[in-house]
Amino acid sequence: MQIQVLKSKIHRVTVTEADLNYIGSITIDPNLMEAANMIEGEKVQIVNLNNGERLETYIITGERGSGGICLNGPAARKVAVGDIVIIISYAILDFEEAKTFKPTLLFPNTATNFI
Repeated sequence: MQIQVLKSKIHRVTVTEADLNYIGSITIDPNLMEAANMIEGEKVQIVNLNNGERLETYIITGERGSGGICLNGPAARKVAVGDIVIIISYAILDFEEAKTFKPTLLFPNTATNFI
């Protein structure tokens, strides 16, 4: 049996941009992506602490060292610049493997989005 478990989480980062006219996704500073063990194209869930919105999208790589978190396309309507969000990814693991798996949890500074 396989189950879906938490793989990575960037806990409480600040939205720096919202670009309605982009084709979709969330743009994330690669420093944050690497520290959270996330990759470009990975499916993520976004939870907005300011308004309770939850959505799913995929990651695209932003500018390194910028601290940038940008919701693109329709997702831009679910956030405002300055909102605090949690970015979550999941993995599908064998049930026994999942019992010992340790997710990567990242807690950046919400004022700068730096680690």
